[in-house]
Amino acid sequence: MTALEEKLKARIAAEGPMGMDGWMAACLTDPEHGYYTTRDPLGAAGDFITAPEISQMFGEMIGLWLAQVWMDQGGPAPFVLAELGPGRGTLMADILRAAGKAPGFAEAAQVVLVETSPALKAVQAEALAGFAPRWVERVEQLPEGPLYLVANEFFDALPVRQFIRVEDGWHERCVGLEGEGFGFATRPVQAPELDYRLEDTAPGDLVETCAEAAKVAGEIGQRLARHRAGVALIVDYGDVLSKGDTVQALRAHAPVGVLEAPGEADLTAHVDFGALAAARGPAEAAPLTPQGVFLERLGITARAQALAGRLTGAALSEHIAAHRRLTHPEEMGRLFKCLALHPSNTATPPGF
Repeated sequence: MTALEEKLKARIAAEGPMGMDGWMAACLTDPEHGYYTTRDPLGAAGDFITAPEISQMFGEMIGLWLAQVWMDQGGPAPFVLAELGPGRGTLMADILRAAGKAPGFAEAAQVVLVETSPALKAVQAEALAGFAPRWVERVEQLPEGPLYLVANEFFDALPVRQFIRVEDGWHERCVGLEGEGFGFATRPVQAPELDYRLEDTAPGDLVETCAEAAKVAGEIGQRLARHRAGVALIVDYGDVLSKGDTVQALRAHAPVGVLEAPGEADLTAHVDFGALAAARGPAEAAPLTPQGVFLERLGITARAQALAGRLTGAALSEHIAAHRRLTHPEEMGRLFKCLALHPSNTATPPGF
């Protein structure tokens, strides 16, 4: 039994079953034994791979997009260039390389990374050594100023609560003790915030909520409105509305049980983009757009063709596969969605 398993069992024995949000938070961010606090989970040697690690084209397209939005808004300087959950720093490095071609962009950018993992901060520092990045642990700690923000596969790792519809309301799905391990349980709860879901659900249906996601989106929206410039690009998997159990665990690139090996597997849930958009406050939300469509509108195929001209053999095959993985509807192209938030006084950003 691992130290985190012992800790969780003792907590449940003392306090009773914990909500899925408590389980996810403990497994992912426990200060001593949490998944994100103890390792670099990315890449072939880790448990999953994200779009920036698949191909440089992903970050390049986003970098050029940010530069275009910045220029369209008059090129405010200085500005905060932020990323939530920046992984190894690969995406931000690609963004800066591409966006740096816009005169004045790199000089005006104050790079700030929202990260809690000591292991990943060290990797990010190496990847971005030439750009003097700063780190904060919460969105609220970002410095004031026009905000140009990217969050790629950040919101899916925020803890969710799960509610099961019953005839007269809702029960919360929890994690309790079962034999020598863990098992699911339910408890009746008052959930007036889910009254609006009574119209589109039936008894037995499960819905998920993420209070932290709404809080982050609200803070971003307030900052965009306050400075009347900036943009936020959120890329993740999910849809307009949450329905069904979407919490999943991944270890060594393969699915495992959500209650297995706490602290040793990545836990994520689909993003409720409708709830994110609703929490934006005074900012505007561009139409939710599939990742493949967004990247194609930005010109990723032309970029892929230009890069392909320099490649042969296995490198060319890998490049073609990467383009397909990022854009094809049967790969990441449809499952992943893009949401842009922007000040109400600015135009809808390109690609939306």
